Amino acid sequence: MQSTENKKIPSLCLLGAIAGDVIGSAYEFHPTRTTRFELFTVGSQATDDSILTLAVADAILNQRSYRDCIQEYARAYPDRGYGGFFGQWIHLDDPRPYNSYGNGSAMRVSPVGWAFNSLDQVLREAEASATVTHNHPEGIKGAQAVAVAIFLARCGAGKADIRRETVQRFGYDLSPTLDEIRPAFQFDETCQKTVPPALLAFLESLDFEDAIRKAVSLGGDADTLAAITGSIAEAFYGGVPEGILQQVKPRLPEELWSLIERFNQKYPILSG
Repeated sequence: MQSTENKKIPSLCLLGAIAGDVIGSAYEFHPTRTTRFELFTVGSQATDDSILTLAVADAILNQRSYRDCIQEYARAYPDRGYGGFFGQWIHLDDPRPYNSYGNGSAMRVSPVGWAFNSLDQVLREAEASATVTHNHPEGIKGAQAVAVAIFLARCGAGKADIRRETVQRFGYDLSPTLDEIRPAFQFDETCQKTVPPALLAFLESLDFEDAIRKAVSLGGDADTLAAITGSIAEAFYGGVPEGILQQVKPRLPEELWSLIERFNQKYPILSG
């Protein structure tokens, strides 16, 4: 089993979602049901989860519309595994939301959890980032739940508080364990079937890498599960291991790293 150094890089946020996406990408269509897998393979790559996360970051950083940034980035980085309806939305002259409750709203929302400093703002902006495509109540709820978990984690909340807030505010059932759900877990791209297990992977984790391994081990939509879990784990554990960063960086288009750096200059990982 490939492992990594535990040293953290505490100066760059957004890497949790991207690292989870890259690690999970090799197992999206070749699922594993164990935590003992190679973190990085020749198939490890940045998919739509990473690209659209950075689109949301650009919108926040430069005060642009979520719709314009998401469409622009998807067009600029094609063939990244975009979903069917979203793949059509990308090319519309006047794209409108299509009542989706897919997990795309949750996989791209992590910048919201870092950039805003009140729960009300986080909830409002998470909804705004979702509704350009995912205006179904479940699509909105999924984005809000992930953003709130990140916000709480970066502000020092414990796992019990994050669990309680998620259950009470969003109604997700977080009572099962990963071992209980793993045997029957199936590939599912909805928020309802992605956000709760991703949260469970974080809640049961011992550190960042363990969180990613647990998310991927469910054998479902691995890149998105791991992107969501990684975005929360990064906020809670204070960064991403250096060994993981060294493997992820070459797999993301070089021009996007300047955006990550600029976002972090304004919204550093230790803010909040």
